[in-house]
Amino acid sequence: MEQTFEATIEKRDKWYIGWVEAVPGAFSQGRTVEEVEENLKEAVQLILESQRELRDKGTSRETLKRRIQVQV
Repeated sequence: MEQTFEATIEKRDKWYIGWVEAVPGAFSQGRTVEEVEENLKEAVQLILESQRELRDKGTSRETLKRRIQVQV
């Protein structure tokens, strides 16, 4: 299954840094935009796989899923 995420990439001196806001912890850097994009793809994939594994291990009969509203 493929999913599309929006990445933000900024040039900082000789490096590019990037992150995916929709995936907490998905940050990376590289010397080219392409390198950052590839690094971010890998980071997002690893984070989502890890979250899926933790979810599958930790789900119990006491687990609740609720929507919460936050004023920003």
